Amino acid sequence: MSAARVGALAGLILGVLVVFAGPWRALVVVAFGLVGLIIGRVIDGQLDLRDIFGPGAGRGRR
Repeated sequence: MSAARVGALAGLILGVLVVFAGPWRALVVVAFGLVGLIIGRVIDGQLDLRDIFGPGAGRGRR
């Protein structure tokens, strides 16, 4: 099992544990799952955060 899958699964488990804290339950579970998936992809090397947050990110390129 890849780190991305493990991360997504861990995020979903954490989300399910937080579900009992209040409203917006489905969004909390999805948010934790996405965070876990992103962390897993970074660990696997499938996602490079420098491409997203590096110098020049968010600026219009011509």
